[in-house]
Amino acid sequence: MALLLPTPVEAYFRAENADRPEDLAACMAADAVVVDEHQSYRGLAAILKWKAETKTKYHHVMEPLEMQERDGLIGVKSRLTGSFPGSPITLDFAFTLDGEKIKSLKIG
Repeated sequence: MALLLPTPVEAYFRAENADRPEDLAACMAADAVVVDEHQSYRGLAAILKWKAETKTKYHHVMEPLEMQERDGLIGVKSRLTGSFPGSPITLDFAFTLDGEKIKSLKIG
């Protein structure tokens, strides 16, 4: 990856692009929360199910374009390319970390 991302954030994008949603367990906290398309997913089981379903539905890959860190929030602008209307699109990913794990992720 061209950007120097925090280790768990880099692992998240690597798992996404390798089409290995099960690898998310290594970078997500057990009680993590993901908000995507106005839906919340709490805990590893719900997050892994969400990720497997979105990967199957959209067949997407991500390219992180830029990162900003402010007040404990890591914002990553990323280009998504896949089988969805308007592809490619650019979305913002807002990560909160707890040590070496992702505590929360808001996609929008």
